[in-house]
Amino acid sequence: MSTKTRLQAALFAAALASMSLAHAADWTPGSTEWSKLPEVKQSKLGLYLTPQQAYDMKKANPKGVAFFDVRTRAEAMYVGWPSDADALVPFVEHPEIMSDWDDKRAMYKLEPNQDFLPELERRLQEKGLGKDASIILICRSGDRSSKAADRLMGAGYAKVYSVAEGVEGDTAKDGAKAGQRVVNGWKNAGLPWTYKLDKAKMYFPR
Repeated sequence: MSTKTRLQAALFAAALASMSLAHAADWTPGSTEWSKLPEVKQSKLGLYLTPQQAYDMKKANPKGVAFFDVRTRAEAMYVGWPSDADALVPFVEHPEIMSDWDDKRAMYKLEPNQDFLPELERRLQEKGLGKDASIILICRSGDRSSKAADRLMGAGYAKVYSVAEGVEGDTAKDGAKAGQRVVNGWKNAGLPWTYKLDKAKMYFPR
């Protein structure tokens, strides 16, 4: 690994750590008051969609709009994923063998996926799309997708939208379902999702 690559990985890890320590306030389902979007969900491009808007945008132009799930392979497999997504392109991933623990985040460690940009660009080429394409990114609750949008902006993409509520949404702060992701999100909005995975759309390290 080159010095430049190591530095990029270190900066990415630091950004991921600070991102994970921030707590997003509950975001009202379907809200478009983007000026009030929690900082952890904000991208430099400032382009956001509600789950319904993302669904409608993709349905209106299925070939001209690219829709990528940027969660991990495990999330797609065990939590399910949006039926209309073009592909799974993880922004971060767990090591092949989950042997390292992240004490601050209380979970198995995540590492930057060095294949993120090459894989996304390969998927765009398959669709005949370039850097002027409209791209929709979705993660669990809007934080990784915003950081992925920043990564794409740095590579010259200008129309990258982050689904601010994500697939699962935010966690309830109190009540009988405190800690559960029942506040908002793609699944809670009743939009199409499935546990059935299409191998052709799944991510495989290359």
